[in-house]
Amino acid sequence: MKSICVYCGSNSGRSPAFTMAAESLGRLLAERGVKLVYGGGQVGLMGTLADAVLSAGGKVEGVIPEFLALKEIAHMSLTRLHVVKSMHARKAMMESLSDGFIAMPGGIGTMEELFEIWTWGQLGQHRNPVGLLNVDGYYDALVAFLDTMTEQGFLTPEHRSALLVSDDAEALLDMFAAYDAPPADVRIKTGQT
Repeated sequence: MKSICVYCGSNSGRSPAFTMAAESLGRLLAERGVKLVYGGGQVGLMGTLADAVLSAGGKVEGVIPEFLALKEIAHMSLTRLHVVKSMHARKAMMESLSDGFIAMPGGIGTMEELFEIWTWGQLGQHRNPVGLLNVDGYYDALVAFLDTMTEQGFLTPEHRSALLVSDDAEALLDMFAAYDAPPADVRIKTGQT
């Protein structure tokens, strides 16, 4: 795996565990020689994560829309920074640059990015792993709800298991390395989205 996109908050959140996890994941990506692809911001968990990768000698590629860059939150010390026209262009470029996708704690933007990239995988638009780094139980309620969706027949077990979940970054990256996407015929026959 050459590059992983990480979605996370432009705020740091209340728990110090979130910042510690961003720093740890950043160091781990650099140690494994995996380039970070992310939203290009210098604030919150986004900035912490990028700084950790750079401090450990890794590479970081950011993608930020013009309107956010103009508010002076773009991280100007990255390996490469792309300034794009829109949020749609941002997400499409981040997908094209990445071999896998991790959601750390974040807000509605992080949720939107996670669900869109997971849906793209379900629809066969990519075959890359998607995972949750469940720091300090942040995603426990979401994971329980996804299990309810599966129990109620709105999400197939194959698609549910395609979202990898761990509270440990190293374990999650190992799961990514072993990931095998559900067969395309499961995506097509179920009709579930």
